[in-house]
Amino acid sequence: MGEQQTFDELIAPYRRELHVHCYRMLGSVTDADDVMQEILVAAWRGLDSFAGRSSLRTWLYKIATNRCLNAIRDGKRRPPPEPLPPFEPPPPTSRGEVTWLQPYPDALLDDRLVQRENIELAFITALQRMPPRQAAALILVDVLDFSTPEAADLLDTTPTAVKGALQRARASLHSPSPPRDTETERQLAKRFAEAFMADDIATITTLLTDDAWLTMPPAPHQYYGPSAIAAFLEVSASARTESELLLEPAGANRQPAFACYFVNPSGRVFTGHIVLTISGDRISTVTRFLELS
Repeated sequence: MGEQQTFDELIAPYRRELHVHCYRMLGSVTDADDVMQEILVAAWRGLDSFAGRSSLRTWLYKIATNRCLNAIRDGKRRPPPEPLPPFEPPPPTSRGEVTWLQPYPDALLDDRLVQRENIELAFITALQRMPPRQAAALILVDVLDFSTPEAADLLDTTPTAVKGALQRARASLHSPSPPRDTETERQLAKRFAEAFMADDIATITTLLTDDAWLTMPPAPHQYYGPSAIAAFLEVSASARTESELLLEPAGANRQPAFACYFVNPSGRVFTGHIVLTISGDRISTVTRFLELS
């Protein structure tokens, strides 16, 4: 009991940041939870051989990074089954590849450790599209501030290989997010929620950028542009005859977000989350995370 308590006290300061690291690598809170258990077991078993050759934090990140890479390589990160909508949706603009993506609750984020641009959905999605070792190199160096030689040691490779991976990873990223206006975001999210609950699709389309996307993980369907998004929302609204929509604020990924419910005389049913990506004074992406029953 004493050894376990000592271990827990040693690991406790790093649990939250390691979980976020796993989420960045895997894109899924569920998968991050699973891999965290493997990390803790591996750390417990390897503690006697640790011997202080590096800092405890560096040693834990080496275990965590390699466990995440193993999970991806071994196929443990499996997309959930594609849900079947209870209506015939309009043809999607495209089919998304990152269907395992999940939101990360703001309540679990440490303000001292996590900057907005390194947890936003656009960044997490971009990481999922990279080769895993490229993503790992980018996270270790550009997010966690490990040096190139340190990252090479964590990945059991050479600094030259890390530099090459970083160059390719950075080239695949979009431009950084513009400075945020918290009040504009709050008002825009409020207007969206009111319109969404009222099935006021005309108002929703006025809040979107011309190049807005609607995505719905784990469904692969994606809709591009206000007209395509409106067409989907109209079909969805017409199929929902016995329930009303309720949105409650629930921040995620440092973005405006809502928990979504269907409400009827029998009560309310949680159906997932909606996370808004905002560009300037318009919404550029509506990510509707579907809760599978």
